[in-house]
Amino acid sequence: MKNNQKCAIIGCGNVGATTAYTLMQSGLVSELVLIDVNKKKAEGEVLDILHSIPFHSPVNIYSGDYCDLIDCGIVIITAGASQKVGESRTDLVKTNVKIFKSIIDSVCSYTTTATIIVVTNPVDVLTYEVLKESKLPPNRVIGSGTVLDSARLKYLLGNHFGVDPRNVHAFIIGEHGDSELAVWSSANISGIDIDSYCYKCNHYNCDFEKLSEICENVKHSAYRIIESKGATYYAIADATRRIVSAIIRDEKAILPVSVYPDGKYGLNDLCIGLPCIVGKDGIEKVLEIPLNDEERKKLLFSAESIKKTIKK
Repeated sequence: MKNNQKCAIIGCGNVGATTAYTLMQSGLVSELVLIDVNKKKAEGEVLDILHSIPFHSPVNIYSGDYCDLIDCGIVIITAGASQKVGESRTDLVKTNVKIFKSIIDSVCSYTTTATIIVVTNPVDVLTYEVLKESKLPPNRVIGSGTVLDSARLKYLLGNHFGVDPRNVHAFIIGEHGDSELAVWSSANISGIDIDSYCYKCNHYNCDFEKLSEICENVKHSAYRIIESKGATYYAIADATRRIVSAIIRDEKAILPVSVYPDGKYGLNDLCIGLPCIVGKDGIEKVLEIPLNDEERKKLLFSAESIKKTIKK
């Protein structure tokens, strides 16, 4: 029987290990298994995390193998080559698709009931690869999508306007990459649309050019972090925890995850970051939020960018 509070993480690099630590702290999971081709690395990460258990709620954490997935509710895939300085997410595609073919074969040998969350980049392409290789229902194959990008946008907008980022409501959608776009037409601060907020609060330096600059900063955030410290892992681990929380707690949370659109926005044959209702069964609904003509055009361009990478 599937245990939704049992979670597996495949890949114990920076992202996988940090995600494991974040989930341990969250109190969401009762059982956590770490799987890596380097078993010694997985064992070391487990031991290090276990020493934090006295400060948190009890969690059964251990290093294991694919056979441990039999009753697993959620499988998180963070394995693969990581993005290097000067390298785009799409540059990783050939290497990571090969790695993923082997992983999916192994996962599906032991479970066809778990919800799979893909975090490895390029996340949209690899989510589509998992969907096709696993033959699982589309609602149970989810990519981290633009959840992190949207958080980055909220942080930067909150900083710009001098308000709590949690009161900023805005989405980044499309590719988790260079063609992503901000949905400015519905962005608001506690119900006040961006343009009205600028006017009512006498906030200056708030024209379209400034908002575009903020959006570009979101796109280039990962590149700057990688150049400075070699990898990103704290925020993406929290973004993954947010998706796991929505599933385990059946929150019906609206998150911009990477998903098969099934005709929504006129899109098919790919996975792409779109706002979705996420609950205990994974994707419950893909939402078609209003887009202006320019945003719709940019979304279609982003979709074509992903499709070109898939065709490679």
